[in-house]
Amino acid sequence: MAADRVNAMDLETCLSACAAHSTKLVASLDRRRIALAEALRTLLATHAATVPATSGTSPLPLLRRPAKAASGSSLLLGDALMDPLLAVGDKALDCGYEDETKLALMVADTVLTQRKRSRAGWRLRARVLEAMGAESAAAAAYERHLELTEEDGFGVASKVAGLREGARLQAELVRRLAVGCPGAREFADRSVTDSWARGLELHARGARDEARPLLIGTLLGQIAADAPVREIQQTLTHYLGLLREEAGVAGGGSAPTAGHADAAGPEALADLTALTTLYAEQRRVRMRGPVDDPTFGGVRWLTLGEFRNRIAGKSICLIANSKRVGNSSLGAEIDDYDLVVRFNSYRIDPAATGRRTDIHATIHKHGFNWDQHVDTRLIFGGISGDWKYSLRNRLVPGAQTYLGDESLRWPVRDIGRLSREAWPSIPTSGFNMLWLLDFLDVSPRLDLIGFDFYESGAYRLPAAMRLPITSVHEYTSEKAWVMERAQSVTDTRICLR
Repeated sequence: MAADRVNAMDLETCLSACAAHSTKLVASLDRRRIALAEALRTLLATHAATVPATSGTSPLPLLRRPAKAASGSSLLLGDALMDPLLAVGDKALDCGYEDETKLALMVADTVLTQRKRSRAGWRLRARVLEAMGAESAAAAAYERHLELTEEDGFGVASKVAGLREGARLQAELVRRLAVGCPGAREFADRSVTDSWARGLELHARGARDEARPLLIGTLLGQIAADAPVREIQQTLTHYLGLLREEAGVAGGGSAPTAGHADAAGPEALADLTALTTLYAEQRRVRMRGPVDDPTFGGVRWLTLGEFRNRIAGKSICLIANSKRVGNSSLGAEIDDYDLVVRFNSYRIDPAATGRRTDIHATIHKHGFNWDQHVDTRLIFGGISGDWKYSLRNRLVPGAQTYLGDESLRWPVRDIGRLSREAWPSIPTSGFNMLWLLDFLDVSPRLDLIGFDFYESGAYRLPAAMRLPITSVHEYTSEKAWVMERAQSVTDTRICLR
């Protein structure tokens, strides 16, 4: 696999592969493949809508044929097809299966063949390579993404640092194993499958001294052959398990099992603990990146009740990320409120938007503005595990004094108990926040500024402006909910109290 370079891929080939893959997903019961099938249908429908009716019809700008076709492709990737194609890549990668991962890589290479400076293309390629275990190439692709963007809203810098540090710690772990077993290098250039099988056989028969060079030699051979990281991790996991078994360590504990005939002495146990610590840390940093301050600056967790007490009796304004705000001159009025709430990838222009941000409410899926200091940060997410993962990976130490705990994770669903039957669409960050404040009902003044539900367009950080206004939200229902409770409405302000 030539993972370190983009493989030139023409659009026709990629679209043909997408069409062929779509037929494989018919009647699939896997929810991830169902989502991919829908993304493929959208892509192919968009493409079909741009195909000229006859050869004599002038092609639409999306799929235009230049007078002299570029090498390897007669179709050019236009803007209308870009987002559907990237969506296919994302959904294919989410599936986690080999065929879909290869499709995702093809999509990334297709995008980067024609758009070498596509930030989304480089990030998709990096994620695919990481999933395939090509971490060095993945880190290089992530770094290319960082070179092309101004704001690291997806925590890519932390991801790169984690991959680099994980690789360093893994190398140190394998080095220690090799130093303790000089005979292992003899097996580094042999078949890893044969060496591993023979080593396990010897170990099972109790010939541990004979087994050790073969097992460690397998690791050295995998690294020399640049094997996928997940395969190296599996080998490490198994081998350290054998060491714990030899030492009489129960499960993942650090003390020898009482009465075990082969229980290790203090020195051997200390060596095993050091190896296990290295192993755990290289796994940990790959997942979340290095964390200099595990307490994240001594952040204080807020429960629902504590959050209520902090906002009680204070005037609050919620500022939309809309052009209506960006084109206004409301900055001074906004800053006069006791508390100013902003959302996701908000953008500051003092004259238009005001200067202060007291509460930052954001979805967990990206990290825009997480490095901006605020008093309180509420991070929303529908799935507890994903929410916790994002906090570990994206939270910036010292950037917030208070952080909402899990009782504030998903207000509309968890506090309001609004089921998917009652509220089918996924609530926006703005609606989650607004619903929460309305539910608590402790603010004498609660105003929405610039909330036109994106009728005027988005006003966000530059790196976030390329993100589509997602279709998973249903702004019409949210607007109707707001208007039912509005006390007064102007072009720029909706007062709920």
